[in-house]
Amino acid sequence: MIRDRYGLSLSTSSADAVRAYVEGVDRFLASHAAAEECFDRAVAADPGFALAHIGRARSLQLQGRGVLAQTAVARARELSASLDRRERQHVEALGLAVAGQGGRALGLIREHVAEFPRDAMALAAANGIYGLIGLSGRQDRNEDMLALLDSVAPAYGDDWWFLGAHGFARTEALGWKAGAPAIERSLALAPRNALAAHAWAHVCYEQGADRDGTAFVATWLPEYPKAAPLHCHLSWHQAVFELGLGRPEAALALYEASIRPGASQCAPFSTLVDSASLLWRGELAGAPRRPEAWNAVAEHARSSFPAIGISFADVHCAVALAAAGDALGLARWVDLLREGLAQGRVPAGEVVPTVALAMHAFAEGRYDDVIHGLAPVVDQFVRVGGSWAQRDLFEHTLLAAYLRAGRAAEARALLARRVGRRPSVPVAGA
Repeated sequence: MIRDRYGLSLSTSSADAVRAYVEGVDRFLASHAAAEECFDRAVAADPGFALAHIGRARSLQLQGRGVLAQTAVARARELSASLDRRERQHVEALGLAVAGQGGRALGLIREHVAEFPRDAMALAAANGIYGLIGLSGRQDRNEDMLALLDSVAPAYGDDWWFLGAHGFARTEALGWKAGAPAIERSLALAPRNALAAHAWAHVCYEQGADRDGTAFVATWLPEYPKAAPLHCHLSWHQAVFELGLGRPEAALALYEASIRPGASQCAPFSTLVDSASLLWRGELAGAPRRPEAWNAVAEHARSSFPAIGISFADVHCAVALAAAGDALGLARWVDLLREGLAQGRVPAGEVVPTVALAMHAFAEGRYDDVIHGLAPVVDQFVRVGGSWAQRDLFEHTLLAAYLRAGRAAEARALLARRVGRRPSVPVAGA
């Protein structure tokens, strides 16, 4: 019987298809380039190989190519009827994830990995800050993600992918000291593993090691293809380290080269989030406003995200519109969020439009309104999505509002909440 790297059976008789599929899975799990091309080769070698079709669908989905992803799902489902139960469930769970049916997909994945814990592609769909749990809108999403990975850890042992994923989950739920050892081991086993390189950037950020962080990313990134899934985001991490070191010019150079719309070759989601976040954080640190840059990010938001969908993207669309001065566009966006909230389509809840309105208030210099909006929901920022490092965008905005409103005692109290976290706070006046 033909098996994959995790010992799971594969319904194909083509050795070429298996080799291409296994490489595609590893590239996908490592967030490396060309996973889709590997799945394409597997399909070419065996057009009836359902798991290659669903792997291709997941790759296309994460590139923001939804229509092609749905076509690949449909073909995988057509072929899945004759598969064994493990492969049928694999196809169905990932098909639901690609279709945006996150709740159903996550429920099936939980059942599936309880029985087949080494089905890494299924587990990966639930894992990560942009996985089904990470984008679930739940207050306890970090703890939930760690609990799921803890439950299957004995099945993976010293596997490079799982160590990186588990270490990152531990960093987010328990702090960098809890996550660092597993991430270091992942990088030792697979040094060109972008998943673990990204997780290590978070370890550096959380301990305030900006100099170590920028040195690590600057050394690691040049051999990583610009079109690979995490290139834009790793560039963002390096730029954030540069802001922490008081070098906004270096951060802006990274923005221009690899992050901004037109320079980034990554998915529209990453380009939006990283561009809006970096420009905003740069201004909090004292960099001058760049209207032409904000106009480009706002236009990217309008064209790539015409409707609400993922809360983390939704709030960054609001950031872009607010900073670009598009008050009408932002009002329309908040109306869509409230409409979606009433219809049960915003799982993160009221915190999403609240954050959107507060960012607009900050852009207009209404700092008391920022404080009124953000201060009561600081502990709910996790529901919006993203990592601790990314959500610092909103906490730093509240901090800047306190400082600009002359409320220094409340600013100090906000900083004092960072128990176990020591990231730099490049906010002018902090």
